[in-house]
Amino acid sequence: MLRSLLYWVYQKRWLLFAAALGTVLYLLPCPDGVSREGYRTLIIAIVVVILIISEAVPLPAIALLIAVLQVTLAIAGPSEVAQSYMSDAVFFIMGSLMLAVAIVKQGLDARLTLAILSLTGTRVLAIMWGFFVISLLLTSFIGEHAVVAMLLPVALTLIRNTSEDPNEVPGLTKLLLFALAYGSIIGSIGTPSGGARNVIMINYLSDFGLAKIGYLRWMIFTYPLMLVQIPLAGWLLSRAFKPERDRLDSAVHKLKAKVTAAGPLTGQQVLAIVLFIVIFLAWVFLSDRIGLGVVALAGVFLYLTTGLVQWQEINQRTNWGVVLLFAAAISLGVQLKNTGAALWVAQQLVAATGGLLEQFALAQYGLVIVFTTVVANIMSPSATVAMLGPLFMNFGGDPVLLGLATAVSSAFGYLMAVGAPAGMIIAATGLIRARDFVQAGWRITLASITVLLLALLLYWPHIR
Repeated sequence: MLRSLLYWVYQKRWLLFAAALGTVLYLLPCPDGVSREGYRTLIIAIVVVILIISEAVPLPAIALLIAVLQVTLAIAGPSEVAQSYMSDAVFFIMGSLMLAVAIVKQGLDARLTLAILSLTGTRVLAIMWGFFVISLLLTSFIGEHAVVAMLLPVALTLIRNTSEDPNEVPGLTKLLLFALAYGSIIGSIGTPSGGARNVIMINYLSDFGLAKIGYLRWMIFTYPLMLVQIPLAGWLLSRAFKPERDRLDSAVHKLKAKVTAAGPLTGQQVLAIVLFIVIFLAWVFLSDRIGLGVVALAGVFLYLTTGLVQWQEINQRTNWGVVLLFAAAISLGVQLKNTGAALWVAQQLVAATGGLLEQFALAQYGLVIVFTTVVANIMSPSATVAMLGPLFMNFGGDPVLLGLATAVSSAFGYLMAVGAPAGMIIAATGLIRARDFVQAGWRITLASITVLLLALLLYWPHIR
């Protein structure tokens, strides 16, 4: 009995540690300058980070815990918490995962994979670079959610043609999925349409009378950074995960045989392609008015009503736990912002380093970038920019450069699945663990921070 108890304690040590730490923090007096609700929200954030990184409990359980703690700690009422769990972003994640199921059902992912391989060849590293470049270019203009949802079936088809069990080729699986996710994340900084955080910052700069930055002007600031980060990220990713194969000749042969046996495109496949093009165009041209999520759900409705996919298939193959976790992350971000908790933390950090920041621009830029990166890995990038943007633009330096640095560094969500929609989507496959994000992400985070610092010191001042 004692041995079983000790074994259970050892297995759940991180859960017990998180619970103990949360209890101690709860019993301590609330710090000056932060509301009771804000302090308790910070406690939840600390506990959640520990549980996610340690994988002490399943991710969907963490999503449920966030809702329970918000209500039981009197941070918000049950109706308010329930409303914060549902947004257009959650609709989009849910719809994107459903659309991926429909694409796989029609076999279109296999044909798209073959088209990509005709450009990259069969070498694993070349295929990895292919995913980086394709996701980069697409994400710059339509957003990372849509790109990852479209290309994820491509990567999974290639992996499963290499091995029926992807867990037998973990290095290859992680290399390709992270190439897709990180390429999409990096590409999202390139244009205003790459992410809502970009548009939020453009509006701030305009509303505060600081600068008028249009579509092309934004690209002049950010596209060179994006292009520099791609080869760095690819090289660092290849160092983090070693694929079990140097070439995928067998997988490509299986794919060609599968496509050949299927014959020419069927009427259903043509219809599926047409519908996806319609959905894609709606994302590009209508999302500002009706939202990305509503467009995605409309696409799922069309696939269901035309008989291209059955609800039973969508229900069985959609990872609803990941949808719930994404909703919980957004909800926690909303409470960090609404209670003033995140703003209080930022102000404490600024006050603690005020003398150094006044003397050295590098220290000022470094604090903005590092703090934004940390916050963006916990809450959504858009909420991060909305909260930290006004604060950092009044930091004492060039407000335009500080605002742009905040927007760009909010995209550095490499360390946790909840840090970016692309990370959430690849985590939904069940093939990526939380510690894999840390293993791959810390190198790329440091590289991205370095590139942005160099741009702030050597490039942006000359085009300001």
